Amino acid sequence: MLVTLATPYADTIATDLSFALGLPEQPALHVLDLARLGLRLRLLGASHQVVLDTPAGPLTETVACLPGRAPALPAAVADEAAGYSFTSRVHRLDRAGMSERIGLLRGRLADDPYALVGVFPGGADAVTALHAFSAGPTVGWHTWHAYPQSGELVETETVVTVR
Repeated sequence: MLVTLATPYADTIATDLSFALGLPEQPALHVLDLARLGLRLRLLGASHQVVLDTPAGPLTETVACLPGRAPALPAAVADEAAGYSFTSRVHRLDRAGMSERIGLLRGRLADDPYALVGVFPGGADAVTALHAFSAGPTVGWHTWHAYPQSGELVETETVVTVR
């Protein structure tokens, strides 16, 4: 699902992002409720939040510019006991490379019922995108956070084995 967000794009860079588990639900600009997966994909003004309903209670992952929290986006987080695995990577792209990657991403996810692509006003490449997937007891999501002004595309992947 492709949505145009009714909020101005705030220039930032990848190093401004924070990662947090267990935060309460933040104010969202748009939510895609995937009840069949027990998952809610949430676009925030400052990036994303995903809420997964598990037998042990909700698991909430937030990657965003969070006031009062020091910026720190880890390359990997794993909690084997909880069946949780997170990875992140920052791609550095020139303007043409960014436009190509975002164009392909928008084209692939625009009509996908398990995807949410938020486009910020002022530029086709200023997007935050989320895509959910599942296989057996595994639920996961990919996210992309584009910062065209700095040539950075942050990509994350989370996989959770629901027990």
